[in-house]
Amino acid sequence: MTTIGLIGSGNIGGTLAKLFAAQGYDVVISNSRGPETLADLVSEIGDNARAGTAEEAAEAGDIVVVSVPFLAVDKVPVAPLAGKVVIDTNNYYFERDGHVAEIDNGETTPSEVLQARLPESHVVKLFNAIQSGHLATQGVPAGTAGRRALPIAGDDAAAKATVAALTDEIGYDVVDAGPLAEGWRFDRDQPAYGPEVDAAGLRQLLGEAKRASGSA
Repeated sequence: MTTIGLIGSGNIGGTLAKLFAAQGYDVVISNSRGPETLADLVSEIGDNARAGTAEEAAEAGDIVVVSVPFLAVDKVPVAPLAGKVVIDTNNYYFERDGHVAEIDNGETTPSEVLQARLPESHVVKLFNAIQSGHLATQGVPAGTAGRRALPIAGDDAAAKATVAALTDEIGYDVVDAGPLAEGWRFDRDQPAYGPEVDAAGLRQLLGEAKRASGSA
């Protein structure tokens, strides 16, 4: 059975751990404060979960979710993630993270920053554009009318297909926005950031995205 590692077990990371475990996956959760602080979450998830360090979660996971604040991206382990699919749920909030000129002026995107740190990994941007409370409750079986769709971006087609299948299992469609460089289309303040819409509606909103240059 596939093991999913989670680097960061806050609102989104913790919710994903629960959802994946409910599908029968083993999950290894971690945070910045140490495995002992995750005892309650492990207990809530059940037998499919254990806590570890970020390095242990990265090593154990066949697929690894990075769900940390953008300012902590430079602490994500590199070597254990080589060759692996890495799901990036992060959002760049300059109010919290400080300004990054290259993002503000459109030269790069948050997920491309993570990809640059993990040159041998296959980064897929997903789960940044949904509230954790919605993620926990809005998933429905495939084929359900009006099923919510989530935007996805990545440079590796096989990695995106893997992640899309996993997302389908927990109750959501995905709409491919293209390579990581197009991930800005569902960053904060864009129409595709957070809407409760189906695939057709999401495609339309992704097409309405407008990139501000020099917006710092």
